[in-house]
Amino acid sequence: MVDVGGKPVVFREAVAEGFLRLRVGSVERIRKGAVEKGDVFAVARVAGVLAAKRTSELVPLCHPLRLTDVNVSLAVVDKERVRGEATVKAVERTGVEMEALVAVSVALLTVWDMVKQYEKDAAGQYPVTRIEGVRVLRKVKSKGE
Repeated sequence: MVDVGGKPVVFREAVAEGFLRLRVGSVERIRKGAVEKGDVFAVARVAGVLAAKRTSELVPLCHPLRLTDVNVSLAVVDKERVRGEATVKAVERTGVEMEALVAVSVALLTVWDMVKQYEKDAAGQYPVTRIEGVRVLRKVKSKGE
């Protein structure tokens, strides 16, 4: 890990987004609340929050951080895509970009898991399903003392 001991403790925020491409039928099931496993977005939001809190266990050289806020949102954006966004905040010595990226990625993976039975083709493959465009939209770092 990089030594951040000499850096000031300041407010940090990062926002990440990503998209999950699905079959039209799967997106329609999400819209109608007709997914057998339950409320897709509610479960995925919780999964994203939990993932943000465990980022340092998943990404080997990330510092464990005391997060002050994690917000994960999901929405159907068109007939074939779900968009996820994660905002993570902390008052720390290092940024929270990895936490935001992990949160949005796990949230989208959770959506995929919850609709995978509708996504498989006759051979049990996922020809349409894919996570795309995971990126940091913005990061904020306040001025240190």
